[in-house]
Amino acid sequence: MSSQPRARSRPPRPRDAQELALLCAAAAHSKKASDLTLLEVAELTGYADYFLLASGRSTRQTLAIAENVERVLKKAGRRPAGREGMAEGRWILLDYGEVVVHVFYEPVRGFYDLDSLWGDALRLDLDPQVLEELLPPAPRPQPKS
Repeated sequence: MSSQPRARSRPPRPRDAQELALLCAAAAHSKKASDLTLLEVAELTGYADYFLLASGRSTRQTLAIAENVERVLKKAGRRPAGREGMAEGRWILLDYGEVVVHVFYEPVRGFYDLDSLWGDALRLDLDPQVLEELLPPAPRPQPKS
């Protein structure tokens, strides 16, 4: 047996809506989502506190981003209340109650332009280094004996 401590394999359970939103952003960032935008919409809508907008360069990438958000949040003890668009991968919506994640294929994001539609919302800064620190490190392969 190894005397080294095991690396954390689960992300921490989010304590509030902002931590949940940041964990969603970290999961999207880890799959190379582009143009990540976190909007605080609590004062503008009654059904969510945050919207996370993310883009992928292909429908295959948008599916990978959305699936990773689901995987990471499931490990943190959260499942979406609803999910839409997984079959097409052009605009995927994951509803976590206080956080709604929108993953767009880039041309579709431009067409619907939620960034402008929610232009009055406060935009939160997403530091890539902070996002990377929110997720547990990837497991390292064990050397063969």
